[in-house]
Amino acid sequence: MTSTPIISVVIPAYNAANFLPQVIQSVLDQSYANWELLIIDDGSKDDTKAVVNEFCQSDSRVNLISKENGGVSVARNLGAELAKGELIAFLDSDDLWLKDKLKLHVEYMAAHPNVGASFSRVELIESDGKTTRKTTNNIVDKLQPQDLFYGNPTVTTSNLVIRKSVFQELNGFDESMQYNEDIDLLFRLSFQENWQIDGIDQVLVQYRLHSSGLSSTLIKMEDGWAKLMQKARQNAPELVEKHYSAAKTAQLQYLARQTLRLNLSALLGVTFINRALISNWWSFCKNPKSVLLAFLLYFKLITFNLFKFSI
Repeated sequence: MTSTPIISVVIPAYNAANFLPQVIQSVLDQSYANWELLIIDDGSKDDTKAVVNEFCQSDSRVNLISKENGGVSVARNLGAELAKGELIAFLDSDDLWLKDKLKLHVEYMAAHPNVGASFSRVELIESDGKTTRKTTNNIVDKLQPQDLFYGNPTVTTSNLVIRKSVFQELNGFDESMQYNEDIDLLFRLSFQENWQIDGIDQVLVQYRLHSSGLSSTLIKMEDGWAKLMQKARQNAPELVEKHYSAAKTAQLQYLARQTLRLNLSALLGVTFINRALISNWWSFCKNPKSVLLAFLLYFKLITFNLFKFSI
């Protein structure tokens, strides 16, 4: 192992003491050892600092950086600025990595010097860490800009590994964005002719689902998508015009599906579905999964939310 880490792991943490021990342990358990871990405490009011300090004392690769609260993008950008590694892997303070996450990304990006960022497939876990036995089908080779309009290929920022030089070229995350800032970063990267974005076809990340407060979060996610499209329109107006209605339908379907996965109000789900149909009924109806989703939501609504579905 060299004295300088090959890859820097950046965890933004705000009042994250509950899940942080598991999250940090998933980094310590990595089969690849030449890393540093930068935990950016974003003005936490709980025991986040105390939790991190225990790990700092037992492993010199773990580092705590404390700052005033400024939001997750500010925290990630600070971590990236301080990172010593040529690669940066982002991890949220509640998600987990499988043991070969760093090893496979380091090997892949060493073998593919034209890849600016990489990601893997994702397993969904409950808030208590139990598996849902569901994995994402999010692998797309050599992502194109328009692919990012229809969904988030990385699913979670915890899945993203990017070269530090590329991150710096792109000026990092847009600190004014609270949602979809990772898609915005990838969208900007997708226009760089010298770089491509690749997926590793293996589950390496566990994404934790939280139902608490998610109804309002889904609305904020939609607002974040609208801001993403507004920014994209400035850089690629013709591309946005061509894909906007179908992409909006896909986004609304995703939000509707989340209401089923987390057993939220069927009325909220039906509202998303109805708006998806209005946005682009043809792209909606030609997809059998969309039709099934609509049927389940309408059925749940007319049976007064008695049934829980998970798709």
